[in-house]
Amino acid sequence: MKSLINTILLVLVMGIMAFGQRSTITGKVTDTSKQTIVGASVVLKGTVRGVQTNTSGEYIIKGLKAGNYVAVISTVGMKSQETAVVLEENESKTLDFVLEEETYTLSDVQVTGSKGVKGNEHLAEVEGYSINASKKNEVIKLDNINANLAMNNSRQIFSRTPGISVWENDGSGVQLGVASRGLSPNRSWEFNTRMNGYDITPDPMGYPEAYYTPPMEVVDRIEIVRGASSLQYGSQFGGLMNFVLRKPDISTRFTVESQNTTGSNGLFSTFNYIGGTEGRLSYTAYYQKRMGNGWRENSRFDTDHAHLELSYAVSNKLKIGVEATYMMTEIQQAGGLTDAQFIQDSRQSVRARNWFSTPWCIPSVNAEYIFSPKTKLSLKAFSTIAERNSVGNVRAITEVDNLTAPRQVDRDFYTTIGSELRLLTDYKFLGKENTLATGLRYFRGHIDRKQQGRGTNGAGMDFDLSDGAYPRDLDFTNINQAAFFENIFRFNKKLLATLGARVENISSTMEGQFSLTNGNPTLLSPITRNRSFMIFGGGLEYHISPQTEFYSNISQAYRPVLISDLTPPATTDIIDENLQDARGYNFDFGYRGKVGNYLNFDVDYFYVNYNNRIGTITQTNAANQRYQFRTNLGRSVSQGFEGYVEFDPITAFFKKSKVGYLSVFASIAYIDAVYHDFATTSVVNGLVAEGNLAGKRVENAPRKINRFGVTYNKKGFSVTWQLSDIGKAYADASNTEAANAAATTGIIPAYTVQDLSASFKFLKHYNFKAGVNNLTDERYFTRRAGGYPGPGLMPADGRTFYVSGGVKF
Repeated sequence: MKSLINTILLVLVMGIMAFGQRSTITGKVTDTSKQTIVGASVVLKGTVRGVQTNTSGEYIIKGLKAGNYVAVISTVGMKSQETAVVLEENESKTLDFVLEEETYTLSDVQVTGSKGVKGNEHLAEVEGYSINASKKNEVIKLDNINANLAMNNSRQIFSRTPGISVWENDGSGVQLGVASRGLSPNRSWEFNTRMNGYDITPDPMGYPEAYYTPPMEVVDRIEIVRGASSLQYGSQFGGLMNFVLRKPDISTRFTVESQNTTGSNGLFSTFNYIGGTEGRLSYTAYYQKRMGNGWRENSRFDTDHAHLELSYAVSNKLKIGVEATYMMTEIQQAGGLTDAQFIQDSRQSVRARNWFSTPWCIPSVNAEYIFSPKTKLSLKAFSTIAERNSVGNVRAITEVDNLTAPRQVDRDFYTTIGSELRLLTDYKFLGKENTLATGLRYFRGHIDRKQQGRGTNGAGMDFDLSDGAYPRDLDFTNINQAAFFENIFRFNKKLLATLGARVENISSTMEGQFSLTNGNPTLLSPITRNRSFMIFGGGLEYHISPQTEFYSNISQAYRPVLISDLTPPATTDIIDENLQDARGYNFDFGYRGKVGNYLNFDVDYFYVNYNNRIGTITQTNAANQRYQFRTNLGRSVSQGFEGYVEFDPITAFFKKSKVGYLSVFASIAYIDAVYHDFATTSVVNGLVAEGNLAGKRVENAPRKINRFGVTYNKKGFSVTWQLSDIGKAYADASNTEAANAAATTGIIPAYTVQDLSASFKFLKHYNFKAGVNNLTDERYFTRRAGGYPGPGLMPADGRTFYVSGGVKF
């Protein structure tokens, strides 16, 4: 590793010395009225070299070899230009460009200017190294929304993305719990969660829970591709959720930014960022400190996030980069409540000694090579070195916490390494331009799980054991190898089709000590699962006009057997030797588009078929003894409609306005998620009674997820009011109506909650933000937890406020 680092540094130093002696292209980009264009892209076609214009509309590309180039200049809402450039050795050439206005089609990313709608966008048909044509997808641009970004407020961030359910029990903003289409929001584990295109969860194949979420203040956009992403990215049924961080500023040598926020319950957040580009080298770094006491009692948090990114153009064809992300958390867990306690005082806590911490480190390296304007190659290698630590009383919330008794300590240690190689190429077939995306993946994850340790009887965050070892000490290893391809066939300018496949090989092994009784260990027989399979998918896209299109896609999906599925709750339980990954498919049919820059819309019907769902039934052995048997039991189906529309009436009817612009949005979803066949057993009067969940609603799946909002903009001022209207859900698959004493089952009632956020940018470099979350101070909850961070009913935060000031130079 040391020699590798030294080699990289040597290449960087030599490159920096070399580009100082090479040629340069510089110039300015304006529109037809001679107004400077800020942020215009100036790229040398077929190379990795490119910059953006600065606040004066100027650009400079240094360190170029002598030769022939094609400069491509583009920006949103303007016609692109291509200009041939011939450079001599050590020549400095000035090229100025004047761009004309243009209407964009849906094959490009949907973005808007200062007026008109500024809501969700869509991914281009081909974006980076991925094919998105015919797929249901959204792009959430964080700059386009008013929200409490310092606290990663998911309710506001995903407000324009229809069908997204949100668990609101983590007041620290660290753990994200979202899902779509009737799937479980538990730490977003039904999504394939990534950052900058690589994995950030402990193990996507064995433990896909999202304990790490990047600070939204540094996120440029969130890319969501529904279940059809399974071909290019693998599991899960929910699709891809990719956090794309802000890239190094390629318009200036150096930029610095600071955003500082304070608010209710002792909230303090400071976010500090630097970045820039000098010749071939681009860099960025940020640090965020976030702390507060939380809305509930015993919910203090203190988190630190840091990130460093370097990118270097070794040549005009090759670019390499390194990234490193680090997070440290100290979070007090308030625990759950009973229904009676919630009604009495939802801010109270009966757990004062529960703590949670997730140190997280994610290093990665990447390389990109451009063979030609039509073919390019990308390599990403990444790793996760992380922990999940908890200490506290995790027994039923009805049991009083004995403050002198030792607490339970549970610790996970994650070590993963992975890589993905992707190739994208455009080619001609039967006279038509087609696109192929293909790639290879390797991943190895190891989890060292230590549970049920006897901790100290203190009240602080302390993960030391008071005596002995961990009764449960398990090792879980997962190796995944995959290959995929997906192709766009363009029949004419209006119609295209996509077709693809993915081959998976997954090998999972678990072994270790299950329990410790009177000093005698109970060892698990090593459990190994090896499986190989192929999934397929295809889609169609038809452009009704340059700005509207029909899309449809059907893709198979799978959810691997998780570590929890292979861990028996008791030594007498038996795991099916033939336990299979859950399999199924996603289907979408929709219509999306825009009218001018004043109306955006996307409506669709979806169908998610989820086969081989894993569950536990009671069986009787030859000795007439009952035992729990975990196996593939049944099937669920989620289907419904999703719709997003955003409209700016002032731009539509008056084109221009001196009093500002108004944008109204509605994000609505009807989700019918039910079990069609799922065998169950129970013991009644000493006998095993068989049953079936057929017709029962899937747990944690509200049928109604509606969000509405209005945004007013005038120059640098913007304010957004938002209403969330969420239907009731059940906490368990049996659809229990009345809550049990421990509050782990029962109804999760419907609720409505409002948010108000505003921002003001002034004097070019400064901003002021403020807002009120849960404007009417509603009392509600979105989750009943059966274990950590409960157990019990988990209240959402009541009314809170925040104010923030920022500066950027």
